[in-house]
Amino acid sequence: MKPKKLLVIFSLVVVVAASVYGYMMYRKIFAPNTAFEQQELYVFIPTNADFNQVTSIMAPYVQDMDRFKMVAEKKSYPKNVKPGKFLLKKGMSSNDIVNSLRQNVHFDLTFNNQERLEDLAGRVSKQIEADSLSLLTAFRDPKFLEENGFTEDNVLAMFIPNSYEFFWNVDAVKFRDRMAKEYRKFWTPERIALAEKQNLTPIQVSILASIVHKETVKKDERPRVAGVYLNRLNSGIKLEADPTVIYAVKKSSGDFTQVIKRVLNKDLRTDSPYNTYMYEGLPPGPIAMPDITALEAVLNPEKHNYIYFCASVTKFGYHEFAVTPAQHEVNRQKYIAWVNSQGIKR
Repeated sequence: MKPKKLLVIFSLVVVVAASVYGYMMYRKIFAPNTAFEQQELYVFIPTNADFNQVTSIMAPYVQDMDRFKMVAEKKSYPKNVKPGKFLLKKGMSSNDIVNSLRQNVHFDLTFNNQERLEDLAGRVSKQIEADSLSLLTAFRDPKFLEENGFTEDNVLAMFIPNSYEFFWNVDAVKFRDRMAKEYRKFWTPERIALAEKQNLTPIQVSILASIVHKETVKKDERPRVAGVYLNRLNSGIKLEADPTVIYAVKKSSGDFTQVIKRVLNKDLRTDSPYNTYMYEGLPPGPIAMPDITALEAVLNPEKHNYIYFCASVTKFGYHEFAVTPAQHEVNRQKYIAWVNSQGIKR
């Protein structure tokens, strides 16, 4: 065979081999390499994880781990592992997966209606990497509390229920500091002026708002309820708020899981600074986490002469309001009769 023909054949062999190799490399890098049926899912890579941990986490979701590892090596991912929450989509290639593992996804963290710091820490820890113990430690840090004007009793007021954008791998201190920043952002000069108009500090607004929040679920009624409590405070009358008694009973017993639908006379004798039947003024801290409508109700209360209110037996969820003790007693007896008719003992 002539040398020229040999050269042509050799060249063809090289081209074919290169094409096959290129195709195989393409397959390894760009062919689908997922092993799940849903359209998309999230994986969580913890802080300080190494590549071995990543491969263990990814194992259930990757069809060919060798292909994934090869691409990861070529893209220098093993030396640049990032913690966070990452989105995987069905049909992603190894290249897509590695790229995705470099794009930490933020999400909307939410919380509301928590009665205690422990409850808040538990709720938040289910949404971010930090555990509840580290969150509680950060919330109760004496230096932080002093520098920001809080105590352990009232620091719950700092957490304004809302939706906040976070990365999953935020730590406890950074989460707490972000909440302090959001608290300061909420308390604008205009809101502070409204609080001063009611002779209250922002923390006192939160404490009273927590009572209003617990007292009525009807947002349109909250300004009227807030007006009653402000009337009592300004007149030197005890608040005598049932939700504070319920909180006092739970706190004294250490059992916040109990359901109390009816406040009994013995409950009114619970010796606790949270029992506003026993002690004048506001309790030392919020009895729950008031939402923004409750806070705004205290800042913008309805102006009236009501001193009393009682749950309505005709407009369920709402209350009957009264100016005099005699008017209130009529409403109260109606409610007691209804409660007894329902067989509610506790």
